[in-house]
Amino acid sequence: MRVVPLALLATLLPGASGDERPALALRARTEFGRVELAAVPRLEDAAACQQSQAAVLPLASREEVPLVHYRKGFCSLAGASLTGSAAQFAAAAGEFQKAIQAWPARAAAHSRDVPPEPVPSALPVLAAIARLHANPSPAAMDAARRQIADAEAAADCPAGAIPAAACRGWLATGRAWLGWMALGQENLDQAARDFSAFAGSGWPVWISGLRAFREAKYSQAETDYARALEAWRRAAREPAPSLDARLAPHPDMASALADLGGAELLAGHPESAIATLDQAVNAAPAGARALYLRARAREKAGAAEAALADYNLASRTAFAQARDLASGEAHFYRGILLYRRKDYARAEDEFSSALNFEIPASLRADAAAWRHLAAVAGGACGISRQFLMRVLGSVSPYFPKEEAAALLSACRAGGPAGAAPPK
Repeated sequence: MRVVPLALLATLLPGASGDERPALALRARTEFGRVELAAVPRLEDAAACQQSQAAVLPLASREEVPLVHYRKGFCSLAGASLTGSAAQFAAAAGEFQKAIQAWPARAAAHSRDVPPEPVPSALPVLAAIARLHANPSPAAMDAARRQIADAEAAADCPAGAIPAAACRGWLATGRAWLGWMALGQENLDQAARDFSAFAGSGWPVWISGLRAFREAKYSQAETDYARALEAWRRAAREPAPSLDARLAPHPDMASALADLGGAELLAGHPESAIATLDQAVNAAPAGARALYLRARAREKAGAAEAALADYNLASRTAFAQARDLASGEAHFYRGILLYRRKDYARAEDEFSSALNFEIPASLRADAAAWRHLAAVAGGACGISRQFLMRVLGSVSPYFPKEEAAALLSACRAGGPAGAAPPK
């Protein structure tokens, strides 16, 4: 931390008396340093720092104003990392933005013999990260992606307001956020590039697992997912994570566990899948997808009644999470439940409803295939058989293709359709 002489501080605070200016400035710097240097700052220290920066701000010179906004934003961010307050994250973002806006006046105040100091690239990155924590909406993510990418392109970390090492560290955290957002867009190549410098974080091996899953290498996906989850569990057990670690993107553990359970199921390990999906359900009881995958795993394990219970629970959970009780996902799970109860006509209606409502893109082809499968199982071996054959090439790996093949074979043989045993 740089030590600024009291005489210089007095010149930077022209609106205060000779005695008041250095005292306020010293207090603001001291309380900021207490937060900046702490492994895990205390909440009261973060609050005191914000108050001292607010007190010194009206007295600051043009050269000092952006630094005071930066310090106030940093202390707000540190406090928000402890409380999770969206309002406090938003306040931190606002202070960082004010620092950026005031920076040209700071540069203009420099001597003509001294090159103007560029805006440290850490400032827009910190503003973007704070906004992501305050409101991770699609619009906020798009704005943050652009702001972080522009800061990365500039990569200005001058020695001065923000230590160069700290500035580079925040740029790295911003790069991790870019990787996280690329994963949200299923852009694995970009995500792999953004996370390439984070070898022990779990993210690179998670991306490797996603690639393996796409290539139907389910055993490899199972191994990679498990390694990533272990890395994330180790990080979660860290007793005093640094501020940048607290503000870096964190995995959705319940969703990750569901993905691992799905890979275990497809790799031929239904019992392991059930145990993993139990953890996913416990981590997020409102998650319908894990219940659906556990139902499929229980079918594979021969626990038909338990599977029916999970399909029912998945449908009810999806309905509970839906707006205006309109959920294509809920109709989809209810359709499978009715199909397994051999109520094919009502199952077909449910799958039709699923396609008429909003439904995750990953389930749309499956819903169409299940609809035609229900029709074929109910005895319609004409056009429904042709539609089922057409859509089978686009279904997810969780769709029972072997069961569908058996029904199609029965249709071709001219025998009764009937539902084959679950596969």
